[in-house]
Amino acid sequence: MNRGNRVFLSCVYWSFVLYVFVPLFLMILMGFKDSKFIGFPIRSWTLDWYTGVFADAEVLSTLGYSITIAVLSTLISILVGTWIAVLLEGRRFLGRAAMFGLTILPALVPGIISAIAFRIYARLLGIEPGMGAIIWAHAVHNVPFVGLVVMARLSTLPKSQIEAARDLGADPIVAFVRITLPYLIPAILGASIFCLLLSFDDFVRSFFLGGYDPTLPVLIFAKLRSGMSPEINAIATVALVLTAAIGIWAERFTRRMNKDVNS
Repeated sequence: MNRGNRVFLSCVYWSFVLYVFVPLFLMILMGFKDSKFIGFPIRSWTLDWYTGVFADAEVLSTLGYSITIAVLSTLISILVGTWIAVLLEGRRFLGRAAMFGLTILPALVPGIISAIAFRIYARLLGIEPGMGAIIWAHAVHNVPFVGLVVMARLSTLPKSQIEAARDLGADPIVAFVRITLPYLIPAILGASIFCLLLSFDDFVRSFFLGGYDPTLPVLIFAKLRSGMSPEINAIATVALVLTAAIGIWAERFTRRMNKDVNS
């Protein structure tokens, strides 16, 4: 690659970085403004908006509600997605392609269409809007991501290890628990963190299927309807820092787990 191409790619990269991070930096900055209105110049600074987030019972309860939904939906999607991945990977049977297509379909449907479909289906099944309906919708949406990640990891598992376990007398369940499952743990952990963040940040499905208790994205949207304020910036910044911290920790932990499994 010549110097001109490197300079061009470098400019594209840094333009993308600025495009993504400058608005985030401004959002965080506005949370320190000692005024109820968003805009420049910032004449004085305060931490009141951030301390107010942790003193607001509504925000804290909504945060706990969102985390509970994210954890429960992630557990369901991990169980179902891993089971489907193990069923599909390395096997050839009638209807496999159709089953694989139906598995990844929820990830391909636009969010608004998916939310409308879930709302109609929930009414047909008699499921009331609320936590249960949101967990169900989030879990179905997250299953494809778990399946794809676990299938990718499963495709690299040496078949000789399974064959050796079977030759030593292990039945399929024991071979899975002792050989396959430990090998899949890094992929399962990575997929679970990804699903956790997807569920926590999901707005459309939570909005359509939620009851009287809003999730954090829905609460932020409700506050936005009365106009922008540093309070909204502070809430969004706390959510951003939380998700970023979880993502960075998960990435490092997954790398460490991959090294331990491969060593």
